[in-house]
Amino acid sequence: MNYLLSIIGACILLIPSLSLASEGAHSAHPVNFTDHWAAILALVLFVLAYVLVILEEQLHLRKSKPVTVAAGIIWTIVALVYAQTGDTHTAEIMVRHNILEFAELFLFLLAAMTYINTMEYMGVFDKLRVWLVSRGFSLRTIFWLTGLIAFLLSPVADNLTTALLMSTVAMAVGGNNTKFVVVACINIVVAANAGGAFSPFGDITTLMVWQKGIVQFQEFFTLLVPAVVNWLVPAVIMSMAVPKSQPEAVDGQVEMMDGAWIVVGLFILTIIMAVSAHNFLHLPPVLGMMTGLGLLKFFGYYLKRRGQIVQEVGGNMGDRALGDEDTDSLDPGHAENPQRTFNIFKSLARAEWDTLMFFYGVILCVGGLGALGYLTLTSSLMYDGLGATNANILVGLLSAIVDNIPVMFAVLTMMPDMNHAQWLLVTLTAGVGGSLLSVGSAAGVAVMGQARGVYTFFSHLKWTWAIALGYAASIWVHIWLNGS
Repeated sequence: MNYLLSIIGACILLIPSLSLASEGAHSAHPVNFTDHWAAILALVLFVLAYVLVILEEQLHLRKSKPVTVAAGIIWTIVALVYAQTGDTHTAEIMVRHNILEFAELFLFLLAAMTYINTMEYMGVFDKLRVWLVSRGFSLRTIFWLTGLIAFLLSPVADNLTTALLMSTVAMAVGGNNTKFVVVACINIVVAANAGGAFSPFGDITTLMVWQKGIVQFQEFFTLLVPAVVNWLVPAVIMSMAVPKSQPEAVDGQVEMMDGAWIVVGLFILTIIMAVSAHNFLHLPPVLGMMTGLGLLKFFGYYLKRRGQIVQEVGGNMGDRALGDEDTDSLDPGHAENPQRTFNIFKSLARAEWDTLMFFYGVILCVGGLGALGYLTLTSSLMYDGLGATNANILVGLLSAIVDNIPVMFAVLTMMPDMNHAQWLLVTLTAGVGGSLLSVGSAAGVAVMGQARGVYTFFSHLKWTWAIALGYAASIWVHIWLNGS
């Protein structure tokens, strides 16, 4: 209940006491309608939709549903309010701009998710997991190894995938030792979020900042040291609660599928193409990602043809052979021998569609509130009233309550007048602030589902003070190294 009140309280801060601005604006810039009853209705609708998002686990209601419906209603309100002033064009221009931003983010993430799903299907992540579990490391060593790998892997594989993979390792090693599993999962979530903060590919917020062109690819790495500090401070504290005992080694072996390493190489090439398209050709990075997705589809076609040729000459490629059905549909006719068939469209279908649709709803909801003047008001209250540094620290705290995606999108829409060091600061705080609460990041929510009943909101809350020390230390280190 306190959690919900905090959300509502944070959103109520947006309700203004300003008067209605002049009417008849025919530009694509938002007009101040914040005291109009319809605009207040839109804000209340967004708050209610987000409360349903927070209650996803309790209601078993997918988070994309309330925000998608709210987005449509909010933009209907925006169009009607602007039409009352005689302006029938601005709402259309604004919503098209929001849809374009979502489309770039959607296609970028779809390509990345398809690669991750393909590598998972081919056994790349299982190979890493089994290797760690079968080494016979001590609990404290596993604690540090899973945290370190989470920190290093999340800049490439994203913090959600990384947290799920490493938490599986922690649970496999910890077994019934719930105390170890809890601190290991917290360490993994903090490390994954911190690692994602210094890479455009590590978190949705950093991706949005990069695609907006505010921070260049190589400039994200100036956040490496603050991100390391953000993870190490709570990790050192929590490691004292981890025993040095030796768990039983778990025997296991996983063979990766044919072509797995080539897919890893193609993924690295795809990232290089995305970066090059943005840095050297001044094109959207999504172009490089989609080109890389096309290369993956060609490789799948090659595997399919190779498998057919071997079968024709009577050879046997084994149960781990791959093929690709080059078709626009999921062909159920090949389900009879799934181990021999790799269908690129099945990897596409396994993308986090609820998450992608959630991004659509959030981006359009926040964009609609911005069109009504709320983001301009919020920018004035936060950045003009508190100053850039304090406002950016608050952004990190809000991201732990409301989720960092709508908070960062709101900041990018407001575009406050800040120097480069402050843009780096808000990128850092929005990325790592979600670690303060288990529900503050996609990584934390996913691990709660993975370790249901063991890693919980309250078990994470017991260590929030240590995570807050790391949050404060990382901000201080950033200001010391990169200015303010």
